[in-house]
Amino acid sequence: MKKSMFMIIMMSIFLLPTAVFAAEEVTTADIQANLDTIWVLIAAFLVFFMQAGFAMVEAGFTRAKNASNIIMKNLMDFSIGSIIFFVFGFGLMFGDSMAGFIGTSGFFNPNTLDLGLNIPMEVFIIFQTVFAATAATIVSGAMAERTRFAAYILYSAVLTLIIYPVVGHWTWGGGWLSQLGFIDFAGSTVVHSVGGWAALVGAAIIGPRIGKYGKDGKVHAIPGHNIVLGALGVFILWFGWFGFNPGSELTADSALGGIAMTTNLSAATGAVVVMIITWLKYGKPDVSMSLNGVLGGLVAITAGTAAVSMWGAIAIGAVAGFVIVYGIEFIDKVLKVDDPVGAVGVHGLCGAVGTILVGLFAVDGGLFYGGGVKLLGVQTIGVIAVAAWTLGTSFILFKTVKATVGLRVDRQDEELGLDHGEHATQAYADFVLKI
Repeated sequence: MKKSMFMIIMMSIFLLPTAVFAAEEVTTADIQANLDTIWVLIAAFLVFFMQAGFAMVEAGFTRAKNASNIIMKNLMDFSIGSIIFFVFGFGLMFGDSMAGFIGTSGFFNPNTLDLGLNIPMEVFIIFQTVFAATAATIVSGAMAERTRFAAYILYSAVLTLIIYPVVGHWTWGGGWLSQLGFIDFAGSTVVHSVGGWAALVGAAIIGPRIGKYGKDGKVHAIPGHNIVLGALGVFILWFGWFGFNPGSELTADSALGGIAMTTNLSAATGAVVVMIITWLKYGKPDVSMSLNGVLGGLVAITAGTAAVSMWGAIAIGAVAGFVIVYGIEFIDKVLKVDDPVGAVGVHGLCGAVGTILVGLFAVDGGLFYGGGVKLLGVQTIGVIAVAAWTLGTSFILFKTVKATVGLRVDRQDEELGLDHGEHATQAYADFVLKI
């Protein structure tokens, strides 16, 4: 009896798909559409997990007395940004174009837009939402440990509402940069440089943390409280980038393997190059700088991940390694801009350099592959235009916030920590913190 029942169940399992196919014919196009949908959703979830990576990097690279504040900022920029981007940002980015500058339709209900996609609109919206959140959260690290929480909420919302979507429209929404042939496959400039340039302006306007620079101009290092937590964040981001770049293909096809390989090779090369430079420069390999080398390589390859060869990716990662070491030093020691996590160097500088390098290393149209200087010129124009837009709008935004609600906490709250002053809590309640 048990054996007969088992045979009936097994036959039902094997015959059920036959019955389904018999009832409704499934075409190859249907299967491909379903595969595309599943893949883009998985990629979106990987990119969403990067939010945890950013939170861990920022918390680990800063002091323990501000950890709760950092977690709260990373939570709220995604939560508030998700709503704002759905209601307004997506339409500005992908709506009907006005002179190639900005979208003008799809507000409140993005499903009304017809973008000719092979995936449901809801899937594309969530994928773009997690990208918008990435741009917003970059600013948090550069302004950590001295920014008012209310001010952060305001400028994060505006970044997601208009600054980021406008650049996105220029490049991915059919705007003027895309018409020129500008290549930014997954957002070295659109996502990372936008966040990096906004971070530069914000960190410059708010000023350095107490004790960062002496009266004689000497730079005083302020170590983070947990390098292990920061390293965990970097590994999470590296993992999530396999959704960030391959997911931007928006289809499950044979190109995904190549995109994953260029992504990984650039990240690995960035880490190795930074390790070697810091070893030679300082006598010891620098841990935190090498971790940023991974991120710099990832950011730099994101523009050309589908356009360059694997050896081209290694070259881009190597250049990013130099940019990380000398770019972060320039920002810290020459510009005297206090960026606790190196966000400007990683996202702003590496994003810009990586985008320009597509003009050299793109297999189709790159200067090193016989394509002349046309693509290199277009890439440079795009980088300059995005930098000008973001620096200008961010300057207005941060100055406005500073003049209205206030940008910086008072001295007492900064010294006691933002966990205490902004949230009346402690991240490590069972530990005695050194202020």
